[in-house]
Amino acid sequence: MANADANSGETSVGVRVKPNDKFKEVYQILLEDGAKRLGTKNLTPSLTVYGERLVKYRRVEYRVWDAFRSKLAGAIIKGLQNVPIEAGSKVLYLGAASGTTPSHVSDIVGESGHVYCVEFAQRSLRDLVNNVAAYRANITPMLEDARMPERYAMFISGKVDTIYCDVAQPEQAKLLADNADVFLKPHGWVMLACKSQSIDVTMAPDAVYQQEARVLRKRGYDVKEIVPLDPYDKAHAMIVAQKT
Repeated sequence: MANADANSGETSVGVRVKPNDKFKEVYQILLEDGAKRLGTKNLTPSLTVYGERLVKYRRVEYRVWDAFRSKLAGAIIKGLQNVPIEAGSKVLYLGAASGTTPSHVSDIVGESGHVYCVEFAQRSLRDLVNNVAAYRANITPMLEDARMPERYAMFISGKVDTIYCDVAQPEQAKLLADNADVFLKPHGWVMLACKSQSIDVTMAPDAVYQQEARVLRKRGYDVKEIVPLDPYDKAHAMIVAQKT
């Protein structure tokens, strides 16, 4: 069950929150000790997903977004220029695990958006269902193999704006593009949390990132940026591309 914060109704003294300069529905939280953190508005007030801190500022509750637990948060802190996820977006999330990052994506897209979550591991999917999807109407969890998009096509309504892929598979870019062929709207976006060691442990991480970027280009994508995620996730990079 999701955890409730006993202090969620109280104003967080000394905390300040302001919108992120680049991305709507992402916020900069300045904590009491001067530390800066990312955050999202909590779609389920008083409930946490992974033990994250809740703060209240001007009667709005925010969830502190841990960059060491979320590759998307790490990428934003590392200078990511494109986050094609906003209020109202429909997102297909491949490799949703137990729901840490998907829950923040759920906050961002809000009640008018939707996050379709594909996860292969039964235990992770159970946590996603019990701790996240049970409290968030804008998340649809699916126990499926992301290598076989035809198996869950019936559960996704229409085309999606963005596909986010975080799977530990050897052919990550191909898997992402295969799903995009089925689900992505024209000129839609893809985000690949590329794990180099799942692809080739003998290659330098940068070489792996470039290899996966080439796969996306060959499949008709304009690769906008490749952002290494160290120190938040070693030997990982976020690759962002748009369908041409």
